[in-house]
Amino acid sequence: MITKTFKRYEKKYQLDTYQFNKLLPELLLHMNPNGYLSSKDSYPIYNIYFDTENFDVIRHSLSKPYYKEKLRLRSYTIPETAEDLVFIELKKKIGGIVSKRRVPLTLKEANEFIAFGQYPEKLKDQSHLVLDEIRYYLETHTVEPKTYISYERMAFVGKSDPEFRLTFDFNIKTRKDYLSLDAGDFGSLLLPKNYYIMEIKILGSIPLWLSHTLSELKIYSSSFSKYGTAYKKYRKESFGAVFNFPVQQNSVCQNPTYQQPIYQNSAMKY
Repeated sequence: MITKTFKRYEKKYQLDTYQFNKLLPELLLHMNPNGYLSSKDSYPIYNIYFDTENFDVIRHSLSKPYYKEKLRLRSYTIPETAEDLVFIELKKKIGGIVSKRRVPLTLKEANEFIAFGQYPEKLKDQSHLVLDEIRYYLETHTVEPKTYISYERMAFVGKSDPEFRLTFDFNIKTRKDYLSLDAGDFGSLLLPKNYYIMEIKILGSIPLWLSHTLSELKIYSSSFSKYGTAYKKYRKESFGAVFNFPVQQNSVCQNPTYQQPIYQNSAMKY
């Protein structure tokens, strides 16, 4: 069981298709596709975000505090069985520096840990320490699954600096019901299809070649949170429902017979 900890600066940008197509050739001169992917390959990411009943976590985050943290459950495939691999992650941002601690578990182990604080068997020391930190978060925050977000990602790493990473996220979907990873991938689009969220992840400064290219293409840094944008979208829809305004409804669940599991915990409902 491998536990990973990340610590770096992250800067986000919003691009349209024209800017993306102009940027990609220059990008490939200095960066390689991550892993075994080609320059046009992408892979899916599926997330469940946890929050309080009144969305205190994301409301605090949107106020741009010096310190913030959030808990999510992530997978790179839709789990088909309780033994499929998922990642439980605690992401923190302190003064602009992002750190992420995560532990790979089976879906069953993750559900049991979140609901009851039950540690998996044969857990390595480092993983145990990370789960201790996540358990403390659960004990001090009354959270529950609140939002599902999925997207496609293209990832690149620097040829001369493997710590320099850049990603493009697109086809971002969200829903506020059926909040379990094994429920399937469906929801409403968070952004238009021709938009990308680019994120630069680096330990130091942005390379000069990239700064020049972004400036030429008029690509500017802009704060963007997928979960924050989804929360504001739901608030707008709720406001419209209260005052009988016409709002766009979420797409219909592809599996209406799916029943979300019920969990109990003194600190949270999952």
